[in-house]
Amino acid sequence: MTMEAAAEFETHRPRLFSLAYRMLGSASEAEDVVQDTYLRWSTADPSAVRTPAAWLTKVMTNLCINRLTSARAQRELYIGPWLPEPVLTHTADDRLGPLETAEQREAVSLALLTLMERLTPAERAVFVLREAFGHSHREIAGVIGVEEAHSRQLHRRARERLGHPRRHFDVDDAQRRKIVERFFAATLDGDVAGLERLLADDVVAWADGGGQVTAARRPITGSAKVLRYLLGLVARPEAALVTVEFAEANGEPAAVVVAGRALLAVAVPEIRDGRVGGVRTVLNPAKLAFAAAQLA
Repeated sequence: MTMEAAAEFETHRPRLFSLAYRMLGSASEAEDVVQDTYLRWSTADPSAVRTPAAWLTKVMTNLCINRLTSARAQRELYIGPWLPEPVLTHTADDRLGPLETAEQREAVSLALLTLMERLTPAERAVFVLREAFGHSHREIAGVIGVEEAHSRQLHRRARERLGHPRRHFDVDDAQRRKIVERFFAATLDGDVAGLERLLADDVVAWADGGGQVTAARRPITGSAKVLRYLLGLVARPEAALVTVEFAEANGEPAAVVVAGRALLAVAVPEIRDGRVGGVRTVLNPAKLAFAAAQLA
């Protein structure tokens, strides 16, 4: 491979990672797929590549579809709730691309990425290419090898499976940050009254330990149960040994829990109507490796 070809690939790498992450919900797997795409690029016949961006998108999307197909069986055996790998955003290394609008932030939110587990690999590919990257159905059909009408059908089916409305960015960024900060402050202080004011009646808490660390094996539903769950966490002796810092993960205000230099958890509250409607906490060390590297 020539130096020019290698340099050409590097100009596409950020977009490819961003696309692969939305497809897979895994930063580590996204990096692997980008590298696999690079290997195919390095051995490709230059005469067969008319438009590098289109060629790379097609190769990588189909690699992602293959991974999703095998991952579906693996995730059925996953211990406890499965959550996407968090990626820290609004950093010097903005790997997910611009997140300047509510629509852009929603496209990488843990809430939507979790919901996309409902989709078939083909539906997810069409949804991401259409919704997050603005490809036409004609282009998408060429990428995944279907008729244009079938691409439209897959997109319609994906939107129906995800449900409407999906958007949960109903307050501005500054207000969401304040609510998140108040929520974690109340949790750490054991402020029952404060938590009761902040938790929505139908709040749900998910904890992804993957069987590697102690975590709730099922979603916890309802303000009373979530309140007891949160107070139980901060009452543990090891809670006194950790530090909670605020960050942004997947375009949303989040808290990172660290002990020394070790990242133990990333918690992302979901704000609805000015209250906390959900809390997704990733504790599985394998899923924290990418975020930990961003913090290093």
